Amino acid sequence: MTYDVFSPGKLGDLELRNRVIKTATFEGMCPGGEVTEPLIEHHRAMAAGGVGMTTVAYCSVSPDGRTYGHQMVMRSEIVPGLRRLTDAVHAEGAAVALQLGHCGYFASKKVIGVRPLAPSKVFNLYGLSFGRPMTPDDMGRVADDFARSSDLAREAGFDAVELHYGHGYLLSQFLSPFTNRRTDEYGGSLDNRLRFPLEVLERVRQSVGPDYPVVVKMNLSDGFGRGLQPAEAVVVAQRLEAGGATALVLSGGFVSKTPLYMMRGNVPTWDMVRVQESWFRKVGLALFGRIFVQRYPFEELFFLRESLAVREAVDLPLVLIGGILSRAGLDRAMASGFDFVALGRALIYDDQFLHKLQRGDIERSACDQCNRCIAEMDAGGVRCPCAERFFEIG
Repeated sequence: MTYDVFSPGKLGDLELRNRVIKTATFEGMCPGGEVTEPLIEHHRAMAAGGVGMTTVAYCSVSPDGRTYGHQMVMRSEIVPGLRRLTDAVHAEGAAVALQLGHCGYFASKKVIGVRPLAPSKVFNLYGLSFGRPMTPDDMGRVADDFARSSDLAREAGFDAVELHYGHGYLLSQFLSPFTNRRTDEYGGSLDNRLRFPLEVLERVRQSVGPDYPVVVKMNLSDGFGRGLQPAEAVVVAQRLEAGGATALVLSGGFVSKTPLYMMRGNVPTWDMVRVQESWFRKVGLALFGRIFVQRYPFEELFFLRESLAVREAVDLPLVLIGGILSRAGLDRAMASGFDFVALGRALIYDDQFLHKLQRGDIERSACDQCNRCIAEMDAGGVRCPCAERFFEIG
Protein backbone atom coordinates (compact mmCIF):
# COMPACT_ATOMS: atom_id res chain seq x y z
CA MET A 1 0.00 0.00 0.00
CA THR A 2 1.23 3.50 -0.84
CA TYR A 3 0.65 6.34 1.63
CA ASP A 4 0.84 10.10 1.44
CA VAL A 5 3.65 11.16 3.75
CA PHE A 6 1.39 13.74 5.41
CA SER A 7 -1.39 11.24 6.14
CA PRO A 8 -1.76 9.75 9.65
CA GLY A 9 0.20 6.56 10.40
CA LYS A 10 0.04 3.98 13.17
CA LEU A 11 2.72 2.33 15.29
CA GLY A 12 0.64 -0.38 16.90
CA ASP A 13 -2.20 1.50 18.57
CA LEU A 14 -0.29 4.81 18.53
CA GLU A 15 -1.49 7.12 15.76
CA LEU A 16 0.92 9.75 14.47
CA ARG A 17 -0.40 12.83 12.68
CA ASN A 18 1.89 12.10 9.72
CA ARG A 19 4.56 9.65 8.62
CA VAL A 20 7.66 11.73 9.34
CA ILE A 21 9.80 10.90 12.36
CA LYS A 22 12.68 13.01 13.62
CA THR A 23 15.44 10.43 13.87
CA ALA A 24 17.46 9.95 17.04
CA THR A 25 20.48 12.21 16.52
CA PHE A 26 22.72 12.61 19.56
CA GLU A 27 21.96 16.09 20.87
CA GLY A 28 24.93 16.69 23.19
CA MET A 29 22.63 18.70 25.45
CA CYS A 30 22.76 16.75 28.73
CA PRO A 31 25.76 17.92 30.82
CA GLY A 32 26.05 15.69 33.85
CA GLY A 33 23.51 13.34 32.29
CA GLU A 34 20.62 15.63 33.19
CA VAL A 35 17.61 16.80 31.19
CA THR A 36 18.16 20.44 30.23
CA GLU A 37 16.03 23.24 28.86
CA PRO A 38 17.97 23.25 25.55
CA LEU A 39 17.13 19.55 25.11
CA ILE A 40 13.46 20.22 25.81
CA GLU A 41 13.40 23.18 23.43
CA HIS A 42 15.17 21.21 20.69
CA HIS A 43 12.43 18.58 20.63
CA ARG A 44 9.61 21.07 21.18
CA ALA A 45 10.84 22.91 18.09
CA MET A 46 10.88 19.68 16.08
CA ALA A 47 7.29 19.03 17.13
CA ALA A 48 6.26 22.61 16.30
CA GLY A 49 7.87 22.11 12.89
CA GLY A 50 5.34 19.41 12.08
CA VAL A 51 6.93 15.98 12.61
CA GLY A 52 4.64 13.13 13.54
CA MET A 53 7.09 11.97 16.21
CA THR A 54 10.44 13.17 17.50
CA THR A 55 13.01 10.81 19.03
CA VAL A 56 15.19 11.76 22.00
CA ALA A 57 18.59 10.23 21.31
CA TYR A 58 20.77 7.89 23.25
CA CYS A 59 19.66 7.44 26.81
CA SER A 60 21.79 4.71 28.35
CA VAL A 61 20.00 1.95 30.23
CA SER A 62 22.98 1.45 32.55
CA PRO A 63 25.68 3.70 34.04
CA ASP A 64 28.30 1.52 32.30
CA GLY A 65 26.67 2.02 28.91
CA ARG A 66 27.90 5.58 28.21
CA THR A 67 30.55 6.84 25.84
CA TYR A 68 30.40 10.38 27.29
CA GLY A 69 29.62 11.94 30.63
CA HIS A 70 27.04 14.17 28.97
CA GLN A 71 24.78 11.26 28.03
CA MET A 72 21.64 10.52 29.98
CA VAL A 73 21.32 7.39 32.08
CA MET A 74 17.73 6.32 32.64
CA ARG A 75 16.92 6.55 36.33
CA SER A 76 13.97 7.69 38.41
CA GLU A 77 15.65 11.01 39.26
CA ILE A 78 15.38 12.30 35.67
CA VAL A 79 11.77 11.26 35.11
CA PRO A 80 10.36 14.68 36.13
CA GLY A 81 12.64 16.42 33.61
CA LEU A 82 11.70 13.95 30.92
CA ARG A 83 8.05 14.53 31.74
CA ARG A 84 8.55 18.26 31.04
CA LEU A 85 10.01 17.29 27.67
CA THR A 86 7.18 14.94 26.72
CA ASP A 87 4.59 17.48 27.85
CA ALA A 88 6.23 20.16 25.68
CA VAL A 89 6.20 17.90 22.61
CA HIS A 90 2.62 16.78 23.19
CA ALA A 91 1.51 20.42 23.50
CA GLU A 92 2.70 20.91 19.90
CA GLY A 93 0.64 17.94 18.68
CA ALA A 94 3.43 15.41 18.11
CA ALA A 95 4.36 12.10 19.71
CA VAL A 96 7.78 11.45 21.24
CA ALA A 97 9.96 8.36 21.59
CA LEU A 98 13.03 7.74 23.73
CA GLN A 99 16.00 5.88 22.27
CA LEU A 100 17.44 3.42 24.79
CA GLY A 101 20.80 1.77 24.37
CA HIS A 102 24.03 0.45 25.83
CA CYS A 103 27.27 1.23 24.04
CA GLY A 104 29.14 -1.91 25.15
CA TYR A 105 32.85 -1.72 24.46
CA PHE A 106 32.55 1.85 23.17
CA ALA A 107 32.13 2.97 26.79
CA SER A 108 34.81 5.23 28.18
CA LYS A 109 36.57 3.75 31.22
CA LYS A 110 37.20 7.32 32.41
CA VAL A 111 33.43 7.89 32.43
CA ILE A 112 32.16 4.57 33.79
CA GLY A 113 35.09 3.70 36.07
CA VAL A 114 35.31 0.05 35.06
CA ARG A 115 36.35 -2.01 32.06
CA PRO A 116 33.65 -1.79 29.36
CA LEU A 117 31.38 -4.74 28.60
CA ALA A 118 31.58 -6.52 25.26
CA PRO A 119 30.52 -9.77 23.61
CA SER A 120 34.19 -10.78 23.22
CA LYS A 121 37.68 -9.51 23.97
CA VAL A 122 38.12 -7.37 20.86
CA PHE A 123 40.18 -4.19 20.68
CA ASN A 124 38.11 -1.01 20.44
CA LEU A 125 39.87 1.49 18.21
CA TYR A 126 37.32 4.15 19.21
CA GLY A 127 38.32 4.03 22.88
CA LEU A 128 41.72 2.32 22.58
CA SER A 129 40.73 -0.47 24.96
CA PHE A 130 39.66 -4.09 25.19
CA GLY A 131 36.15 -4.88 26.37
CA ARG A 132 35.38 -7.45 29.07
CA PRO A 133 33.46 -10.44 27.65
CA MET A 134 30.00 -10.54 29.20
CA THR A 135 28.90 -13.37 31.45
CA PRO A 136 25.32 -14.69 31.56
CA ASP A 137 24.84 -12.64 34.74
CA ASP A 138 25.98 -9.51 32.90
CA MET A 139 23.50 -10.23 30.13
CA GLY A 140 20.66 -10.76 32.59
CA ARG A 141 21.42 -7.46 34.31
CA VAL A 142 21.59 -5.49 31.06
CA ALA A 143 18.36 -7.08 29.78
CA ASP A 144 16.69 -6.08 33.06
CA ASP A 145 18.10 -2.56 32.65
CA PHE A 146 16.49 -2.29 29.21
CA ALA A 147 13.16 -3.44 30.67
CA ARG A 148 13.37 -1.10 33.67
CA SER A 149 14.34 1.83 31.46
CA SER A 150 11.42 1.17 29.12
CA ASP A 151 9.04 1.24 32.09
CA LEU A 152 10.50 4.55 33.26
CA ALA A 153 10.19 5.97 29.74
CA ARG A 154 6.51 5.11 29.73
CA GLU A 155 6.14 6.67 33.19
CA ALA A 156 7.80 9.84 31.84
CA GLY A 157 5.16 10.13 29.13
CA PHE A 158 7.01 8.77 26.11
CA ASP A 159 4.70 7.32 23.49
CA ALA A 160 7.24 4.73 22.39
CA VAL A 161 10.76 3.49 23.01
CA GLU A 162 13.39 2.89 20.35
CA LEU A 163 15.87 0.14 21.25
CA HIS A 164 19.29 0.71 19.68
CA TYR A 165 20.44 -2.46 17.91
CA GLY A 166 22.59 -0.65 15.34
CA HIS A 167 25.74 1.39 14.70
CA GLY A 168 28.04 -0.98 16.60
CA TYR A 169 26.55 -0.42 20.05
CA LEU A 170 26.25 -3.37 22.44
CA LEU A 171 23.37 -5.27 20.83
CA SER A 172 24.85 -4.57 17.40
CA GLN A 173 28.17 -5.89 18.73
CA PHE A 174 26.44 -9.19 19.50
CA LEU A 175 24.91 -9.32 16.00
CA SER A 176 28.18 -8.52 14.22
CA PRO A 177 30.66 -11.35 13.59
CA PHE A 178 33.43 -8.75 13.79
CA THR A 179 32.86 -8.14 17.50
CA ASN A 180 31.07 -11.35 18.51
CA ARG A 181 33.69 -14.11 18.54
CA ARG A 182 32.12 -16.13 21.33
CA THR A 183 32.18 -19.91 21.22
CA ASP A 184 29.19 -20.46 23.51
CA GLU A 185 25.47 -20.35 22.67
CA TYR A 186 25.71 -16.55 22.18
CA GLY A 187 28.26 -16.64 19.35
CA GLY A 188 29.05 -18.24 16.04
CA SER A 189 25.94 -18.73 13.94
CA LEU A 190 23.52 -15.88 13.30
CA ASP A 191 20.93 -17.68 15.42
CA ASN A 192 23.36 -17.63 18.32
CA ARG A 193 24.39 -14.02 17.74
CA LEU A 194 20.69 -13.10 17.80
CA ARG A 195 20.10 -14.83 21.11
CA PHE A 196 20.96 -11.97 23.49
CA PRO A 197 19.34 -9.19 21.41
CA LEU A 198 16.14 -11.26 21.29
CA GLU A 199 16.32 -11.87 25.04
CA VAL A 200 16.49 -8.10 25.55
CA LEU A 201 13.47 -7.55 23.30
CA GLU A 202 11.56 -10.29 25.14
CA ARG A 203 12.30 -8.72 28.55
CA VAL A 204 11.22 -5.28 27.32
CA ARG A 205 8.02 -6.65 25.81
CA GLN A 206 7.23 -8.54 29.02
CA SER A 207 7.75 -5.36 31.00
CA VAL A 208 5.75 -2.86 28.91
CA GLY A 209 3.05 -5.22 27.72
CA PRO A 210 1.86 -6.22 24.25
CA ASP A 211 0.50 -2.86 23.10
CA TYR A 212 3.18 -0.31 23.97
CA PRO A 213 5.19 0.62 20.83
CA VAL A 214 8.69 -0.87 20.89
CA VAL A 215 10.66 0.29 17.84
CA VAL A 216 14.03 -1.28 17.04
CA LYS A 217 16.80 0.57 15.19
CA MET A 218 18.89 -2.02 13.37
CA ASN A 219 21.69 -2.20 10.83
CA LEU A 220 21.15 -3.15 7.22
CA SER A 221 24.92 -3.55 7.03
CA ASP A 222 27.89 -2.72 9.23
CA GLY A 223 29.56 -1.32 6.12
CA PHE A 224 32.67 -3.51 6.02
CA GLY A 225 33.55 -7.04 5.02
CA ARG A 226 33.81 -8.73 8.42
CA GLY A 227 30.66 -7.14 9.81
CA LEU A 228 26.94 -7.84 9.51
CA GLN A 229 25.89 -8.19 5.88
CA PRO A 230 22.59 -7.26 4.16
CA ALA A 231 21.47 -10.89 3.73
CA GLU A 232 21.90 -11.46 7.47
CA ALA A 233 20.05 -8.22 8.19
CA VAL A 234 16.96 -9.60 6.47
CA VAL A 235 16.99 -12.56 8.86
CA VAL A 236 17.54 -10.22 11.83
CA ALA A 237 14.48 -8.21 10.76
CA GLN A 238 12.36 -11.35 10.50
CA ARG A 239 13.41 -12.51 13.95
CA LEU A 240 12.76 -9.09 15.49
CA GLU A 241 9.30 -9.11 13.94
CA ALA A 242 8.61 -12.55 15.43
CA GLY A 243 10.05 -11.36 18.75
CA GLY A 244 7.49 -8.57 19.15
CA ALA A 245 9.01 -5.42 17.67
CA THR A 246 6.35 -2.88 16.66
CA ALA A 247 8.44 -1.35 13.85
CA LEU A 248 12.01 -1.25 12.56
CA VAL A 249 14.21 1.73 11.72
CA LEU A 250 16.63 0.60 8.99
CA SER A 251 20.09 2.13 9.34
CA GLY A 252 23.71 1.05 9.01
CA GLY A 253 27.33 1.64 9.91
CA PHE A 254 29.66 0.89 12.79
CA VAL A 255 31.01 3.76 14.91
CA SER A 256 34.56 2.43 15.30
CA LYS A 257 34.93 1.20 11.70
CA THR A 258 32.56 3.07 9.36
CA PRO A 259 31.33 6.06 11.40
CA LEU A 260 29.93 8.13 8.52
CA TYR A 261 28.32 5.22 6.68
CA MET A 262 25.04 6.48 8.15
CA MET A 263 25.76 10.20 7.51
CA ARG A 264 27.14 10.35 4.00
CA GLY A 265 28.67 13.48 2.57
CA ASN A 266 31.58 15.62 3.69
CA VAL A 267 33.96 14.69 6.51
CA PRO A 268 34.40 17.82 8.68
CA THR A 269 37.79 16.74 10.02
CA TRP A 270 38.99 20.12 11.28
CA ASP A 271 35.67 20.90 12.96
CA MET A 272 35.93 17.56 14.74
CA VAL A 273 39.53 18.30 15.76
CA ARG A 274 38.48 21.69 17.14
CA VAL A 275 35.95 20.30 19.64
CA GLN A 276 38.11 17.51 21.08
CA GLU A 277 39.08 18.11 24.71
CA SER A 278 42.03 15.68 24.66
CA TRP A 279 45.18 16.76 22.85
CA PHE A 280 45.79 13.09 22.10
CA ARG A 281 42.49 12.92 20.22
CA LYS A 282 43.14 16.25 18.51
CA VAL A 283 46.49 15.07 17.16
CA GLY A 284 45.12 11.64 16.25
CA LEU A 285 42.20 13.09 14.29
CA ALA A 286 44.39 15.67 12.58
CA LEU A 287 46.92 13.06 11.44
CA PHE A 288 44.74 10.03 10.78
CA GLY A 289 41.18 11.33 10.60
CA ARG A 290 40.88 10.72 6.86
CA ILE A 291 41.91 7.08 7.39
CA PHE A 292 39.57 6.24 10.26
CA VAL A 293 36.65 8.49 9.24
CA GLN A 294 36.01 7.53 5.64
CA ARG A 295 34.02 9.63 3.20
CA TYR A 296 30.96 8.07 1.58
CA PRO A 297 29.48 9.89 -1.43
CA PHE A 298 25.99 11.23 -0.78
CA GLU A 299 22.91 10.29 -2.73
CA GLU A 300 19.35 10.76 -1.60
CA LEU A 301 17.72 7.64 -0.09
CA PHE A 302 21.09 5.92 0.12
CA PHE A 303 19.70 3.00 2.18
CA LEU A 304 16.77 2.35 -0.15
CA ARG A 305 18.13 -0.69 -2.01
CA GLU A 306 19.05 -2.68 1.12
CA SER A 307 15.82 -1.58 2.82
CA LEU A 308 13.70 -2.92 -0.04
CA ALA A 309 15.02 -6.42 0.66
CA VAL A 310 13.75 -6.12 4.23
CA ARG A 311 10.43 -4.70 2.99
CA GLU A 312 9.90 -7.86 0.94
CA ALA A 313 10.64 -10.11 3.92
CA VAL A 314 8.53 -8.65 6.75
CA ASP A 315 5.05 -7.26 7.29
CA LEU A 316 5.55 -4.91 10.25
CA PRO A 317 5.92 -1.13 9.75
CA LEU A 318 9.32 -0.03 8.44
CA VAL A 319 10.97 3.36 8.79
CA LEU A 320 13.22 4.38 5.89
CA ILE A 321 16.19 6.55 6.78
CA GLY A 322 19.16 7.83 4.82
CA GLY A 323 19.54 11.27 3.28
CA ILE A 324 15.93 12.16 2.50
CA LEU A 325 16.00 15.87 1.64
CA SER A 326 13.11 16.58 -0.74
CA ARG A 327 9.41 16.16 -1.36
CA ALA A 328 10.31 13.86 -4.25
CA GLY A 329 12.40 11.75 -1.86
CA LEU A 330 9.56 11.52 0.65
CA ASP A 331 7.14 10.51 -2.09
CA ARG A 332 9.56 7.91 -3.46
CA ALA A 333 9.92 6.37 0.00
CA MET A 334 6.15 6.07 0.33
CA ALA A 335 5.79 4.69 -3.19
CA SER A 336 8.42 2.05 -2.37
CA GLY A 337 6.22 0.61 0.36
CA PHE A 338 7.64 2.15 3.52
CA ASP A 339 5.29 3.20 6.29
CA PHE A 340 7.38 6.03 7.74
CA VAL A 341 10.47 8.07 6.97
CA ALA A 342 13.03 9.38 9.45
CA LEU A 343 14.78 12.70 8.87
CA GLY A 344 17.84 14.12 10.58
CA ARG A 345 19.97 16.70 8.81
CA ALA A 346 17.10 18.33 6.90
CA LEU A 347 15.39 19.11 10.21
CA ILE A 348 18.59 20.18 11.95
CA TYR A 349 19.15 22.60 9.08
CA ASP A 350 15.60 23.96 9.36
CA ASP A 351 13.05 22.72 11.87
CA GLN A 352 10.33 24.30 9.69
CA PHE A 353 11.31 22.14 6.71
CA LEU A 354 8.09 20.08 6.71
CA HIS A 355 5.79 23.08 6.94
CA LYS A 356 7.60 24.70 4.02
CA LEU A 357 7.33 21.52 1.96
CA GLN A 358 3.65 21.09 2.72
CA ARG A 359 2.88 24.72 1.81
CA GLY A 360 4.84 24.36 -1.41
CA ASP A 361 7.32 27.08 -0.45
CA ILE A 362 10.23 24.76 -1.21
CA GLU A 363 10.75 21.37 -2.84
CA ARG A 364 14.10 20.49 -1.28
CA SER A 365 16.24 21.20 1.78
CA ALA A 366 19.25 23.47 1.28
CA CYS A 367 21.36 21.15 3.49
CA ASP A 368 24.55 20.38 1.56
CA GLN A 369 25.71 17.44 3.75
CA CYS A 370 28.71 19.35 5.11
CA ASN A 371 28.21 17.33 8.33
CA ARG A 372 29.52 20.11 10.55
CA CYS A 373 26.53 19.36 12.78
CA ILE A 374 28.44 16.25 13.92
CA ALA A 375 31.15 18.37 15.54
CA GLU A 376 28.53 20.61 17.16
CA MET A 377 27.28 17.62 19.17
CA ASP A 378 30.48 17.93 21.22
CA ALA A 379 30.48 21.74 21.27
CA GLY A 380 27.39 22.52 23.33
CA GLY A 381 24.64 20.87 21.32
CA VAL A 382 23.73 19.75 17.82
CA ARG A 383 22.94 22.57 15.41
CA CYS A 384 23.72 23.59 11.83
CA PRO A 385 26.16 26.53 11.85
CA CYS A 386 25.76 26.87 8.07
CA ALA A 387 21.98 27.28 8.35
CA GLU A 388 22.28 29.83 11.13
CA ARG A 389 24.56 31.96 8.97
CA PHE A 390 22.27 31.52 5.95
CA PHE A 391 19.14 32.60 7.81
CA GLU A 392 20.94 35.56 9.38
CA ILE A 393 21.98 36.76 5.91
CA GLY A 394 18.56 36.03 4.48
